[in-house]
Amino acid sequence: MATDLGELLVPYMPTIRVPRSGDRVYKSECAFSYDSPESEGGLYVCMNTFLGFGREHVERHYRKTGQSVYMHLKRHVKEKATGAAGGAVPRRRNGKVFLDLELNRDFNGDDYEYEDEAKLVIFPDHFEIPLPNIEELPALVTIACDAVLNAGSAYKKQESDSWEEELQVSKHARSLRQQENGVRIPPSGWKCAKCEMRENLWLNLTDGSVLCGKWFFDGSGGNGHALEHYRETKFPLAVKLDTITPDGADIYSFDEEEAVLDPHISEHLTHFGIDMLKMQRTENGHHTDNHMQSRASEWEVIQESNLKLKAVYGSGYTGIKNLGNSCYLSTTMQVLFSIPEFQRAYVGNLQRIFDYSPLDPTQDFSTQMAKLGHGLLSGQYSKPPIKSELIEQVMKEEYKQHRGISPKMFKALVSKGHPEFSSNRQQDAQEFFLHVINVVQRNSAGSENPSDVFRFIVEERVQCCQTQKVRYTQRVDYLMQLPVPMEAAINREELIAYEAKRKDAEENMRAPPEPVRARVPFTACLQAFTEPENVPDFWSSALQAKSAGVKTSRFGSFPDYMVVQLKKFTFGVDWVPKKLDVSVDVPDFLDLNRLRATGLQAGEEELPDLTPPIVIPEDTRAPEIDESSVMQLAEMGFPLEACRKAVYYTGNMGAEMAFNWIIAHMEEPDFAEPLAIPSYMEPDLPSPSLPTASPLDNQPPEESIAILTSMGFPRHHTIQALKATNNNLERALDWIFTHPESEEESEAMSDMADTEPNDTSFSNANAHSDSTLSPDQELSSPRVRDGPGRYELFAFISHMGTSTMSGHYVCHIKKEGRWVIYNDHKVCLSERPPKDLGYIYFYRRLSSC
Repeated sequence: MATDLGELLVPYMPTIRVPRSGDRVYKSECAFSYDSPESEGGLYVCMNTFLGFGREHVERHYRKTGQSVYMHLKRHVKEKATGAAGGAVPRRRNGKVFLDLELNRDFNGDDYEYEDEAKLVIFPDHFEIPLPNIEELPALVTIACDAVLNAGSAYKKQESDSWEEELQVSKHARSLRQQENGVRIPPSGWKCAKCEMRENLWLNLTDGSVLCGKWFFDGSGGNGHALEHYRETKFPLAVKLDTITPDGADIYSFDEEEAVLDPHISEHLTHFGIDMLKMQRTENGHHTDNHMQSRASEWEVIQESNLKLKAVYGSGYTGIKNLGNSCYLSTTMQVLFSIPEFQRAYVGNLQRIFDYSPLDPTQDFSTQMAKLGHGLLSGQYSKPPIKSELIEQVMKEEYKQHRGISPKMFKALVSKGHPEFSSNRQQDAQEFFLHVINVVQRNSAGSENPSDVFRFIVEERVQCCQTQKVRYTQRVDYLMQLPVPMEAAINREELIAYEAKRKDAEENMRAPPEPVRARVPFTACLQAFTEPENVPDFWSSALQAKSAGVKTSRFGSFPDYMVVQLKKFTFGVDWVPKKLDVSVDVPDFLDLNRLRATGLQAGEEELPDLTPPIVIPEDTRAPEIDESSVMQLAEMGFPLEACRKAVYYTGNMGAEMAFNWIIAHMEEPDFAEPLAIPSYMEPDLPSPSLPTASPLDNQPPEESIAILTSMGFPRHHTIQALKATNNNLERALDWIFTHPESEEESEAMSDMADTEPNDTSFSNANAHSDSTLSPDQELSSPRVRDGPGRYELFAFISHMGTSTMSGHYVCHIKKEGRWVIYNDHKVCLSERPPKDLGYIYFYRRLSSC
């Protein structure tokens, strides 16, 4: 028999591999479905690619790749035998639990036991070889089978691969001397002290200076003023302002030239008015048993936990298991896949997407979206219990038989490369929604882009307060952010009385009074949205000087689906993140037609189309170039001038970064030409004293243009990309790759590159009364739909807790005329949908307006 098996496997031996250290073995989840070894058909693991496939999909992989040998894994879940006393008898026949899989949490481990079965299956004849079979199998096959069976989770390997090198405590942390200069850092509104940058800002922990970093450090824009400040002062440590959380912050040591840890960061930040310790107590307070007294009723009301809810099953009623602070993902995807356009784009094209998926479908976004959509909508993973004893157990154990799906593969892919979403920390559902929209758009080239249903035009009117002249500009957005004016609360007197009682109880060490929740009318939120707001650092082209300016926003178009976010999260003056405890009477029907943009009105005078004067730095010396890095590269045989350019364009970040630049640019014709430093007065830049055709005063920085053009991209395309991404270099580079230009477009754009409006040019939105597509838009941008501005609420996402960094999300979706609550894997009919306590609301356009 041994000889027979050996001869049988001989033709397939070249295709059987032993997993190496870098291989991921997907033995817990199918690449195309949520089948697992516990599913009825088990899971088939390819012995060459180590991808897992359910019974329904393994034939497709065989036909596409010709791989014939698979390991079939099956886990049998059995109820333990009951002893005479009625208790479960612990037994495990032959100890056959050898798969490194997580136990199914749907079954109580004390009442069930697991028995694993593995065998090799050879396609197309489905010849089966039971495992283990050491004596009869060739040694290579035995080793490969053992390696697959003992391999760890593919997701644990992926997480470990994304871990950064362990940070070390800075040598300056303990001895850092902070200046007593009275500097206090506000919780928002930061700007570089030496330029106009408002992102990638670093707080120097010695003197409190707020300065911009380099783009190449973390992918954000910057002019390197934080590094310049260190060279002038030798103050070594800086913290990135937008990374400060109760868990820590990103800290960089200029002296040690690396990211570091500072055990005394809370103390160092407190010196400048940033109270991290208080933030930590706030966050920990959330995890107490009653979730803080002021939030207790919020958790009960939003989850409807004090009601007996009826579970629902079937198509569209599948829950999503919590993977550990992943409820922000679950609620967002549940809502998206309740929208017909997303269903049609992914589930409607399921077979085509699967048939044309790449060899590794785990890394294909369309495949994983189709898989997730099918998992939620098919009803295959949401079946009601059949046996009466299981029904009793469901009632007793509170929905433990809700199966749901575990979208580990989707989460790993959609969050890949994102520092926050790839972690296991809680995140903001609004930020994740925009992230998913961005990923969908990037992966929809040449096909239907379902995210277009959210895309709309915002018309912004900026007025110079001194001359009364105006400018109209347009931008694209995907959601409407409504401020919550607490001063408009209709129970204001009650709130004042409660606050007085609360302070009195605190001073006299008494129990706090019953919390009072503010009640703010939705109309007040809408009114606050329409109010003019001050424009910081407004430069009036009429005065050719900085002046006071106000801005109002209106809708240039109305999307098919309007997403409304209530801005409930804010920072106190002491940096403590807090959530407004507020109830807003959000309406079921929303009419925004009165907010339709009107464009330039009769009697209004436009601001001249002048750009702000270019500030030429006083220091016009040649840029510093790290000559040691240049020499390291030159010793490798690269031309000296090419080495100088590589070091310059990578911001003196070291020889390794410069080497990567050389590899990417060595085929360019001017690769070895001398370094040409961009001039601040290049001939093709518009003169500051002459008018241009640009409707925006946002000409990208010449340094940013130079960096992108040095990579080989046309100048007009780089300007277009920078304008479309608010001058963020990393996003601009991504925009270029996702918006390739044709030769005809390149020629047409070459003469007007410096005058392109931000993101796209738009037609008159008032000309469209039906749901049509706005014409004459930039060829490389998604088109914008328009129609009447009347909507009906069909879903909302709610947050419980004190901060977006903690707490829990659930969503309510209206299906078949009834509200349904999705709370992780539990899906039930809603009795009292808490529409007044929501965070993000989803409206669909009324069909008959």
